[in-house]
Amino acid sequence: MTDQNMTFRRGDPLPAWLPVLLGIFTAVGPVSTDVYLPALPEMERQLHTAAGSGSATMAAWVIGLAIGQITIGPISDRFGRRWPLLLGMLGYTLGEIGCALAPSMTFLCICRVFSAIMASAGLVVPNACIRDLTEGDASSKMMSRLIVIQGTVPILAPMLGGFALKFVDWRVIFWVTAVYGGICTLLLMTIFPETLAPHDRRDLRPISIIERYVYILRTRSFVTNGLVWSFLGFVTFTYLTAAPMLFEDVFGMSPFHYGMLFGLFAICMIGASAINGQLVGRVSTGRMLFSALGVSLAGCAILLLLAVVSNYDLDPQGHIKGMFLWPLIIALIITMGPTGIIGPNSMVGVLSEQSDRAGSASALAGTMQYLFGAVASALFGLMPSGTAVPMALFLSFAFVAAMGFALLRPNLPAVAEPSHHS
Repeated sequence: MTDQNMTFRRGDPLPAWLPVLLGIFTAVGPVSTDVYLPALPEMERQLHTAAGSGSATMAAWVIGLAIGQITIGPISDRFGRRWPLLLGMLGYTLGEIGCALAPSMTFLCICRVFSAIMASAGLVVPNACIRDLTEGDASSKMMSRLIVIQGTVPILAPMLGGFALKFVDWRVIFWVTAVYGGICTLLLMTIFPETLAPHDRRDLRPISIIERYVYILRTRSFVTNGLVWSFLGFVTFTYLTAAPMLFEDVFGMSPFHYGMLFGLFAICMIGASAINGQLVGRVSTGRMLFSALGVSLAGCAILLLLAVVSNYDLDPQGHIKGMFLWPLIIALIITMGPTGIIGPNSMVGVLSEQSDRAGSASALAGTMQYLFGAVASALFGLMPSGTAVPMALFLSFAFVAAMGFALLRPNLPAVAEPSHHS
């Protein structure tokens, strides 16, 4: 199959398998972010490092994603989508092999940085491909399918990793992710199309890249929607950091039951994204975004009220009473479920006026989201444990901020006109 036969353009009829393929590539980053986290204590023992040192591998991953996303965007705007994504998946595969063979924690962290830089192509390029091929409602539908993967996979991955560790060594997890990367590489070599026409490609000179990012950051639709998207990262990482402490340490859930709870939240997010896909074309993007944020804010209010009450109505041992478990779970579902709608609609807004620089805009938004997530995790580590109040406060802050920036979004037409600035 030649490159000419593998080229799609905006307006072409798209095969049903293309969104699935983009979703496979998009899942690489979220899967690798935390699928191995349950293995950290065993990794530390086998690599003869101090307890807690394994958390450096997560910091290495976030640093790599920040570097990789901000870099791969301009590269994909210059050389097209297919080759940067292909090289990224190949590099990711090699990085995961390095992780599987790591003789020390330092070597493992180095491989994690490299692997994350390469994997960032899977976070940036699929979003840009959607903007290359679609606009308006069609873009929102395809984006819904990708965002649900980006949002739910980080929540499901630790459950899958914890289950796998009952049967295999932690190194096998990295071998499996390496195989996943190899499959992605093979798919890119054989069936993945190019979506960026040569006449739409951008200059790669440093001054041009800087000018491009400055232009993006001066676009109101990017800044407002991008900050909604970024605070969604704050929400996700707050949940990933806080929920295990609350449900396992405070309420005494077993890892198995906590994994089942992870699955329940994922189902709710997937359901919300499915609702979003059904409403596209009948309800405006802005209305869906505001409605979802409103539901999440209502959930935050309930969650915060329950957290405060439970904190002052302790059992004789000074612990939160078990009767608060399911009310807190339900409030958290109301809070987190709508993220399956917030994500795709905010990303459509991010790219709405970036048709000729979609790669750079997607990269910048992705970097912002992971940096916000890293800040959330770092700050939450300073909060007192044994209570749901810090989690409720963090989530409330993030959703209030997201709603504030959503209110500042410009009123854009359903199909934005492409701009032609460098």
